[in-house]
Amino acid sequence: MSGIVYRLDDIAARFGGRVLGNAAAQVSQVATLDSAQENNIAFLANSKYRAQLATTRAGAVIVAEADAEATELPRIVCDNPYSYFAKLSAFLNPLPPAAAGIHASAVVGKTARIAASAHVGANVVIGEGAQIGAHCVIREGCSIGAGVVLGENVRLYPRVVIYHDCVLGNNVIAHSGVVIGADGFGIAMEEGRWLKIPQIGRVVIGNDVEIGANTTIDRGALDDTVIEEGVKLDNQIQIAHNVRIGAHTAIAGCVGIAGSATIGKYCRIGGSAGILGHLQIADYVEIASFTLIGKSIRERGSYSGIFPFSSNQEWRKNAAHLRHLDKLADRIKQLEQQMAALNPASDK
Repeated sequence: MSGIVYRLDDIAARFGGRVLGNAAAQVSQVATLDSAQENNIAFLANSKYRAQLATTRAGAVIVAEADAEATELPRIVCDNPYSYFAKLSAFLNPLPPAAAGIHASAVVGKTARIAASAHVGANVVIGEGAQIGAHCVIREGCSIGAGVVLGENVRLYPRVVIYHDCVLGNNVIAHSGVVIGADGFGIAMEEGRWLKIPQIGRVVIGNDVEIGANTTIDRGALDDTVIEEGVKLDNQIQIAHNVRIGAHTAIAGCVGIAGSATIGKYCRIGGSAGILGHLQIADYVEIASFTLIGKSIRERGSYSGIFPFSSNQEWRKNAAHLRHLDKLADRIKQLEQQMAALNPASDK
């Protein structure tokens, strides 16, 4: 936690916005409106929490223009309080530094190239021909296969596994348990037995991508699986072989994406959604949590397919009706035809 105090006018000079009230007010850490103390700066990103401005003990707040006069507290007024908070929090809470060097217990291939400024932790294994860029931080127990390329400032948390020949760009973060480049689920049936199809593609990940804990990204069967720049992936996501995810898309936890699906740029996909294989998702699409996408989405917009919850008894009745929906539609069509035959004038 930050122990250094900063004046509001110094913060505004660094991150923008305008200060109202006491510009010399000092803060050392961010907090919520509800939990903030005198040395904290809180933020109001949603006006429905405006009433908390009256009770917060924060020393200062970050607000939008619409809420500039909603409090007498020292405040920074900006266009987007939530993103302002994110930048300020990162500034006040920098990651702990990692000393350059290779731990004595690490196993490094003779032909691997590791930048002098990189940190390689205990029990890390780095394969032949791997390239580790400047200022990378590879924590304990990671396994990096032969021919893997890491750009600059890549941070791998403990026990990340990257299979051979995969490529990660600059500023990529992979949290513990991430597996990049495992074989995709490629099998073919012959005479009652499954045959494994070799997965000879790679995983290629762009700059500024973050991958949550225990997320898995399979290598391509023939072509590469591609995660474009700025993509943010939550925990426990499964991305199958030959998927392509467009730049700056954000995907919440437990989403499953089947093979060869293509997802556009700036999409937002809610937790536990499922996307079937070989589908195309347009740019700027939002998919609600638990929605199953069974056909391509060609136009931007919000999509959901969630059956509203209800009591178990009511749900069973509705489910029974749904089973007969097709027959019901046929009966309605027949009735419409009968009505039209009885009253021909109604068709005119």
